[in-house]
Amino acid sequence: MYRLSGLKYFLLVFLFLILPVFFPAALDNRSKLDNLPIPLNNYLVNSFSDFKYSSIVDNELSRFMDYNGLHGVSLAVVKDERLVFAKGYGLAITEDSIPTAPGTVFRLASVSKLISAVAIMKLAEEKKLALSDKVFGAKGFFNEDKYLDIKDKRLEDVTIHNLLDHSGGWTQRYGDPMFNLLQIAKLVGDTPPVTFNSLMKFVLSRNLHFSPGEAHSYSNLGYFFLGEIINRVTQQPFDEYIKNEILSPMGIFDIQLANNRFEERFPNEAKYYLPYGDSLILSYTGDSSLVSKMYGGNDVHLLGTAGGWVASAPELAKFMVSIDGFNHVPDFLSKASIAQMTQDKEHFLGWKQEYRDGWLRTGSFAGTQAVMFRGNDGFSWVFLCNTSSWKAASFSYDVIRLMNKIEHSVKYWPDIDLFNADMFAHSASRLPL
Repeated sequence: MYRLSGLKYFLLVFLFLILPVFFPAALDNRSKLDNLPIPLNNYLVNSFSDFKYSSIVDNELSRFMDYNGLHGVSLAVVKDERLVFAKGYGLAITEDSIPTAPGTVFRLASVSKLISAVAIMKLAEEKKLALSDKVFGAKGFFNEDKYLDIKDKRLEDVTIHNLLDHSGGWTQRYGDPMFNLLQIAKLVGDTPPVTFNSLMKFVLSRNLHFSPGEAHSYSNLGYFFLGEIINRVTQQPFDEYIKNEILSPMGIFDIQLANNRFEERFPNEAKYYLPYGDSLILSYTGDSSLVSKMYGGNDVHLLGTAGGWVASAPELAKFMVSIDGFNHVPDFLSKASIAQMTQDKEHFLGWKQEYRDGWLRTGSFAGTQAVMFRGNDGFSWVFLCNTSSWKAASFSYDVIRLMNKIEHSVKYWPDIDLFNADMFAHSASRLPL
């Protein structure tokens, strides 16, 4: 057994017994630090999720990853709003043999839209905006003189609600503007990289494909504008508002706005891979350089509220239980707001849709697949991986089938809650000081 030397023992006694007597502020500061919540990503390790049936999950994930050629996967399982399972599988960075951990963060792609929608609903609850508010034109948020030359006057009818449920009037008939930035810059006569002002010039100079509210067509562009609305309403950058006023009160501290370059990634962020190796495309910066499709081919940062966040599976699961409408964990939004987000079964706000017996949100981007599901029976989960699939959008439904199989194969989940850091005080030695 390891024993303290006499000198070390004396120093410990001094620090914990004598020092607070002469320096009470030290004790006060220590108490304040002790009361701070411990970020999920700082203490979760795979071994916390080992239980009688965990090998079933491990084996199913291993087979699924091998079949689909996935480098790294993170899975978080929630039962009755308790985090009962959180593991990383495979490699976060294959070239350096860095394993995926529960706290590894991944780009969320369009799962980011759910975070944005919650921010908008919170501002609506606080009467700082209304979903019926107009977006464009003299009566809208973007009412500066330079934005009032509008080709299609129907644009002045677009509301925040239209942006949230993809009924603003845009389609992807000629491609998704958010992924054709060099073409957008050329059309509006701007020098890349594209900015908010460039996208405004593009929208104002084009006809809508349908009248707002008369149809629905998936629109990254619509969710992009929600970010600027948050900026203007809160008088701060939308990502800072969301981190400080939405995520932090939920006890979430490691959901960040993504960066574009590999060298700009976060310390615990995965590397992203295409199924058949990397491909080079022109940089979004317009400097004529050829770059990785995942790193500089598209402007992930500009996607922002439409698809620009990174998160770990456990923290995204914690976000989910804060807005799921169940009663075990207090919801961040009112029941009325949650109901409003999910009342139109085909056109949810933030969530993608109602799917079978739950709510589904998916996201895909070069090198990223993200799926989250809130089950009506209390069985919910988050699946994140750092590899694109050749199956494109249908991959999400393969993940759903995988999770259905796991749910019916595991006879019971452990009676724990990994959201509760106090349960794992023995792991404090692994926490950064």
